[in-house]
Amino acid sequence: MKKLIPVVVASLCSAFCAVFLYANFFGGERVVVEKEIPSKYTNFAEPSPNEKYVTAAPTDFIVAASKVTSSVVHIKSLTKSYDWWGGSNFASSSGSGVIISSDGYIATNNHVVEGATELEVTLNNKRTYKAELIGTDPTTDLALLKIDKKSLPTLNFADSDKSKVGEWVLAVGNPFSLTSTVTAGIISAKGRNIEILEDTYAIESFIQTDAAVNPGNSGGALVNTNGDLVGINTAIITKSGRYEGYSFAVPSNLVKKVISDLKEYGKVQRGLLNVRIEDVNELMVEELGLPSMEGVYVRLAIPNGAAEEAGIRSGDVIKGINGKPIKSIPELQEIIGQFRPGDKVKLEYWRNGGKSFATVTLKDKFGLSSIAENSLSSNTEMKNLGIDLRNLTRDEASRIKSKGVKVISITRNSKIDRTNMEPGYIITKINEKSVTSVEDFTKIMKSIKKGKKVMLEGFYEDYPDEYFYAFSR
Repeated sequence: MKKLIPVVVASLCSAFCAVFLYANFFGGERVVVEKEIPSKYTNFAEPSPNEKYVTAAPTDFIVAASKVTSSVVHIKSLTKSYDWWGGSNFASSSGSGVIISSDGYIATNNHVVEGATELEVTLNNKRTYKAELIGTDPTTDLALLKIDKKSLPTLNFADSDKSKVGEWVLAVGNPFSLTSTVTAGIISAKGRNIEILEDTYAIESFIQTDAAVNPGNSGGALVNTNGDLVGINTAIITKSGRYEGYSFAVPSNLVKKVISDLKEYGKVQRGLLNVRIEDVNELMVEELGLPSMEGVYVRLAIPNGAAEEAGIRSGDVIKGINGKPIKSIPELQEIIGQFRPGDKVKLEYWRNGGKSFATVTLKDKFGLSSIAENSLSSNTEMKNLGIDLRNLTRDEASRIKSKGVKVISITRNSKIDRTNMEPGYIITKINEKSVTSVEDFTKIMKSIKKGKKVMLEGFYEDYPDEYFYAFSR
């Protein structure tokens, strides 16, 4: 054992000498860590300075969840109906909503509140408030409510155009009335059309996700891991009535525009190209010499419509709008749906084997290139009656050879709805007084005392007979 001691000492001395010689004569450098790297960025590419936010690591959902749950509410809809014997029946349903401004405005789905005679909102702190329906848009399945409460927590809108397939998202809502439920998934696809909205002017360009969504989640929030609103959860594809793998949300950019319109005007101001379109197929690619199957084929440019007046013709293929490439009909509808009548957009289109450009001034479905006035939100008389009117266009007045105002929409279970009036009815008289404008209608209605009988006289353009509708003021 004693013989080994000199050997060990000699080995240790040799090791120390080797380290000393390397450090002083062979240029060994000291590495100094000047900045710690957050673990959530470890092994990931450096975030781009152009990104509005940096998506957190897959397991870091805690901050986003805590930020969002206080801004998502539970909505209870009560519907009252009448039977043949004059009795009343009640039915209730529930959904979710997202607080989008601190003064009490809440975004949700139209199908959550459709037909409701009473709306009740419960906040995350379990306080309950009666809600006012500000407006609805069946074409996007969105609605706007208002409660009398200030200083509420809100969500910021993300730019849904920048959301990416594969990005982590959270769905927050109240499935099966289980309040403040958070589920996680990724964006599975964008620009999905699942053909659930029946309106002629419907926009279906959903964000598809595999975050679990069930009945009661409708109207709730889809957010990124920064806690910003990416979309409003709207639908699922299912055979069982429950979640089976995929859910769909209205993109936040479209939500922001529609909700803004409902808040400001009481209805959506939709700008249109006034074209009939279809997706590009292989035959079109060959016949038109297209470089790819991306784009939207113009089957018909409606005469005197926005696109036709800008020089767009039947047979053109729309390839881009304001510099954004267009691959399909849902993408086209989503982008155009973010504009109002009178707005100008730059179209890139394919004709005669090459690209061309046109600036289009959008119009509404009535051919007007200006914001529709006399909206529900600014007309108390129309709002109380549950009717939305507009003045006749010059073409309509010339065609029907009559003056009056046209019924655009009727609120379900309202006074007007109970008369069985249909949209499209042209009102020419109220209690035998002529009506030539919305201002006339409002003025005459205000002059009639409460409890007195009101008789509306008018006709439908496609039917020659006169129709009368009566109700009590």
